[in-house]
Amino acid sequence: MLTGIHFLLTYNCNFECDHCFLFCGPAARGTFTIYQLRNVFSEIRKIRSVNNVYFEGGEPFLYYPLMLEGLRLARSLDLKIGLVTNCYWANSVEDAEIWLREINKIKINDLSLSDDVFHHGDSNISPAQLAKTAAKRLGMPVGTISIDPPLVKPCITIGNEKGAPVIGGNVMFKGRAGEKLTKDLPTRRWELFNSCPHEELEHPQRVHLDPYGNVHICQGISMGNMWTTPLAELVKNYNGHAHPVCGPLLKGGPAQLVREYGLEHEEAYIDECHLCFLMRKALIDRFPQYLAPRQVYGLVPD
Repeated sequence: MLTGIHFLLTYNCNFECDHCFLFCGPAARGTFTIYQLRNVFSEIRKIRSVNNVYFEGGEPFLYYPLMLEGLRLARSLDLKIGLVTNCYWANSVEDAEIWLREINKIKINDLSLSDDVFHHGDSNISPAQLAKTAAKRLGMPVGTISIDPPLVKPCITIGNEKGAPVIGGNVMFKGRAGEKLTKDLPTRRWELFNSCPHEELEHPQRVHLDPYGNVHICQGISMGNMWTTPLAELVKNYNGHAHPVCGPLLKGGPAQLVREYGLEHEEAYIDECHLCFLMRKALIDRFPQYLAPRQVYGLVPD
């Protein structure tokens, strides 16, 4: 029962964070046009279960007028509206209020601010804290998103039996994190990763839409392209078990991708996302329609 639509308004970002699922950054291409946004909202009208939309990226504030129009389109359908930003624009509380006033007029339901060392370093007062203060002054619903760098917690010993090291932090090792944040972290044998603990692949409750038309079930796994097949039709006809990537994942997790497609692999990986991402990257030329776009895998776009 699809209830949420998340717009990746742009892949472009003024930051290039090590943990980014999507390989966003200053050189990343792909931004919605207003025509495309209107097309999507006309499709959303046909999917009666959808009740909320989010605008994120990349960094949506880089395309502020387009973002505002998208928020207004969502409000015209009486949908709940969320917005995610890295707060690069909050140089002071007063500056942040100026950026937020027009948004506040639209009456969004959630403003999520990235506030962690990946985005702002170890600064005592981050742009997110300034933006949060401004949002509260305006009476806006506001919260923060914090991603902790990975660390290794000591082994837990029960009786005479010593357990495996535990990875702390809340990084998922897909996208750029799979390249930048894996050093010296403990691994487990690939056969143990026999389920997907993070995504509802059989009956997705939310999808991410990108400017290239990809309808992401998980970042980099698409149910199809909405510029060639209308979004409402894609959602209606989606069958996770018949999907060439989601099918194996539902059957036996990332390890099943290895088995089903006979993929070359290492003996151990950090977590499910780490194995899944690397195996999907190995399959990208075999299933380009369903593993897209290439830049989400750190590859040069076609």
